[in-house]
Amino acid sequence: MSAMFEADGKPVEADPYEIDESLDETIAEKKGTEFDQRDMNRMGKTQELRRNFRFVTIFGFTMVLMATWEAQLSANIFGLINGGTGGLLWMYIGTFFGFLIAIISMAEMASMAPTTGGQYHWVSEFAPANYQKFLSYIVGWLCVLGWQVGNTAIAFLAANMIQGLAILNNAGYEPQRWHQTMMVIAIVSFCQLFNTFLARKLPLVEGVVLILHICGFFAVLIPLWVLGERSDAREVFTTFTDGGGWGNIGLSCLVGMLSPVFSFIGPDSATHMSEELRDASKSLPRAMVATALVNGAMGYVMLVTFCMLSGDLETLLATPTGQPFIQMFYDATGSKAGASVMTAIMITMAIFGCVTNIATSSRQLWAFARDQGMPFSSWLAYVRPGWDLPLNSIMVSYVIAVLLSLINIGSTVAFNIVTSLGTGALISSYIVSISCVAWKRIRGEPLLPCRYSLGKWGLPINIFSVLFLALVFVMNFFPQTPHPDPIDMNWNILIYGFIVLFSLVYFFFKGRYVYVGPVEYTKKGV
Repeated sequence: MSAMFEADGKPVEADPYEIDESLDETIAEKKGTEFDQRDMNRMGKTQELRRNFRFVTIFGFTMVLMATWEAQLSANIFGLINGGTGGLLWMYIGTFFGFLIAIISMAEMASMAPTTGGQYHWVSEFAPANYQKFLSYIVGWLCVLGWQVGNTAIAFLAANMIQGLAILNNAGYEPQRWHQTMMVIAIVSFCQLFNTFLARKLPLVEGVVLILHICGFFAVLIPLWVLGERSDAREVFTTFTDGGGWGNIGLSCLVGMLSPVFSFIGPDSATHMSEELRDASKSLPRAMVATALVNGAMGYVMLVTFCMLSGDLETLLATPTGQPFIQMFYDATGSKAGASVMTAIMITMAIFGCVTNIATSSRQLWAFARDQGMPFSSWLAYVRPGWDLPLNSIMVSYVIAVLLSLINIGSTVAFNIVTSLGTGALISSYIVSISCVAWKRIRGEPLLPCRYSLGKWGLPINIFSVLFLALVFVMNFFPQTPHPDPIDMNWNILIYGFIVLFSLVYFFFKGRYVYVGPVEYTKKGV
C-alpha cells in the first residue's frame, strides 16, 4: 500500500510534491523539511512545535501507545467470558484485519493533511461544504473526549497491575479503591512532569521504550513457552463459550470482540504528533501501517500463548490478584519473583503508554483550541516561547485525568463507564472522517495529492473500513450480559450522548460564531 500512486489512480499533470529530495534533508528542526513547510503553508498553519521525531521514534511512539501484546494479557477477561478461548482467538484475527484496513484509510488522509488536528481537520477538508463546519466541530469534541479519558484509563490499568502484584507478594494486603486512585494520581503526575520537563527527550525515550517493548515481549513469552503447561491446541481453538448468557455463540463472540478492539484503538496517535515529526507526509502513514502489522503479529502470538496456558478459565478468572495474567505467570514459573519481574515489564510499559497518551491528548486538545473549537481556546492554544510546547493543554490534560480518577473512590462502576468512553468516541471519529473521503471518491471529486495514496483501491478500502468500524461502534455499547440490572448496564451510550449534546449546545450558543473549521484557513491551489 505504500507504493506511489497518482491521486485516486488518475494522472496528475503537475504534482506539487515533486521536489528534489537531494536538497537539504536536515532543514532546521523548527521548520522540518520542504515537504513539511509546504504542507503547513497549504493548511494555513504556523509551525510552533519542534519537529524532533523521525520515522523510528514515531514508530516507537505508536507501538508503545497501542501496546497490543501487553493488552492481550491485561484486557482479555471480557473476551474470555464472551466467546471463550476459541472466540477470542478468531475474533482477534477478524478485528486485526478490520483495523488494518481502517488504519490504511487513515494513513492516506494523514499523508494528504499531516496535521495535529487529525480527524476533525480531515472532516473539515473532505466533508461536503454545507456540513463541514458542523461535522468537523462534533468530531473535534469526540476526539477530545476519547483521548482525555484515555489518560486515566491507562494509568488505572497500571495501578491495577501494581495492586495485583502487591496481592501476589503479600496475602494479607486488602486493596481499597482509594489505594488505586492514589496510584493513578501518582502515575499521571509522573507522566505530566515527563511531558513538561523532558518533552525534548521524548523521541529518544520512545526509541528506548520501543526496545523494551520488543525485548519484553520475548522476556515474557520464552518463560511461558518453556515452563508453562500447554492445553490441547484443538480444544483451545475450538472452545466457544457463552459465559454472558446471550443464548447465541455468534453474538457472544461479537460482544467479546471488545477485548481485541481495546488493543487496536488509538492508531491516530501519531497523527496528533505530526507537527513534531520530520517529513510527516511520508513518515506518518508508514509508521501507522507498520505499527498495525508489527503490533498485530506480536499480539496474536501472545494471545495464543495465553490461551494455550490458561488452563481452567473459571479458576484463572477467580484469581485473588484480580489479574488473570499475573496468576498465569505465577502458575507457569512457580515463582513469585519470576512472576513479579514479568509483571514489572507490563507495568513499565503501561506507565510509558500513559506518557505517550498524555502527549497525544494534549496535542489534540491544543490543535482543536487553535482552531477555536474549545472554551478558553486562546489560553489552551498558547505555546510558550522557548519551550515550544502547549504547556496549558498539557496541564489541563493532567487535571482532567486527576479529577476522573477521583470518581473511583465513590464508585468503580461509574469510573469504568467514564473511562471506557474513549473507545466509542474515537471509533465514531474514524467513521465520520473515512466516510467523508469515501463520499468525495463516490462523487468523483479530486483528492489532495499525497505521498501515500490508495489509488483505485481507495473506495473499496474506505467502504469496508466504515462498515467494520460501524459494527465495532455498535458492539461497544453492549452490556456484559443480556437483561442487566442497573449496576451491570453499559451506561456508555448515556454519557456519550450527553457529551455530544453538550457540544451541540455549545456550538449553537457560541461555537458557530467563532469556529469556522480548518478548511477555511487552507490555501487553495498551493
